[in-house]
Amino acid sequence: MAVIAIPIIPLPFSFYLPGLGIYWNSWRTLLLVYSTPSLLAALLLLFIQESPKYVFAKGHEEESIDIIKTIHRWNNWKPAEDFQINGLTLDAQQLHGPTPSKNQIVPLFKAPLLKYTVIITTLFLFQQVAAFTVWMPTIVNQFMQIVETGVGTDRSLCSIISDSVEVPVDPDVAPCALNVSSLLLVLSVGALQALLNTLLSLVVNRVGYRNMAIYFTVVCGMSGIVVNLISNAYASVVFFMIFMAGVLVMGMYVALTVALFPTHLRALAVALTPTGGSIGMLASVPILNRLLEINCNAGFYIFSGIFLSSAFLAAFLPDDRYLLKTKRKM
Repeated sequence: MAVIAIPIIPLPFSFYLPGLGIYWNSWRTLLLVYSTPSLLAALLLLFIQESPKYVFAKGHEEESIDIIKTIHRWNNWKPAEDFQINGLTLDAQQLHGPTPSKNQIVPLFKAPLLKYTVIITTLFLFQQVAAFTVWMPTIVNQFMQIVETGVGTDRSLCSIISDSVEVPVDPDVAPCALNVSSLLLVLSVGALQALLNTLLSLVVNRVGYRNMAIYFTVVCGMSGIVVNLISNAYASVVFFMIFMAGVLVMGMYVALTVALFPTHLRALAVALTPTGGSIGMLASVPILNRLLEINCNAGFYIFSGIFLSSAFLAAFLPDDRYLLKTKRKM
């Protein structure tokens, strides 16, 4: 997103659209470009076939077999004719008829799954590191000014943020002006997070998703606390970037959900548990914005402390490595 913004934002055009009462400019064009992948994904979904199990449950066996053959062809790059299926059989759940939709969610709130549902939902709720991304452009922009001028290197991150809040608007500077250096730094942060995510994926099978989430949360949470204990702009920003990497733990939580819940409830659990994080985000963004304006240090300590506490909560979940071994033996 940062790279795309660099060539588009400086474009000087501006067309008035009387029907909407707005000026169509480079910023609106950029948002349209950002929305294009989602629009394309929506169109591609129109060509995605239904689940073969769902189609079979509706009584369309031949259509279900055709879908399975299509999946086999794409996965193995072989003709569908090479994959012979004589017929399909109903599983135990389908033999007793479809489960009423209102009862499908009930097992998630009964033992032994209730514990997993509550803990994982709370883990998503406590992971509000993403709320700080709203302030990322401001922080990066102020930091680049320090780098370019050399003034203010002995300051903490909250001191840098307070400058952006207290400085009056300069009427001679174009609003929302583009700082290419800041955008390139944002690009670097995203690239480092992608690289870190790749490295984690190489070792997570040995360590386990639960253990990796615990270690990762402790490191990132502690970094968020240390951010403002250092009166050095460079070191403070480095610890802030480590803290921001905490968003990667959400993928580990999803993987834990897949490992802990049985197959017939897995999709429902994956859809339900992140709801805690979504609800928390609605509240955390305005709360964080207010805290960073009136008491920045408290904002970092509170949000980092909550995120750090999720490591202790995750310790009550079973080690997913042993769960996988048990399933393989079965």
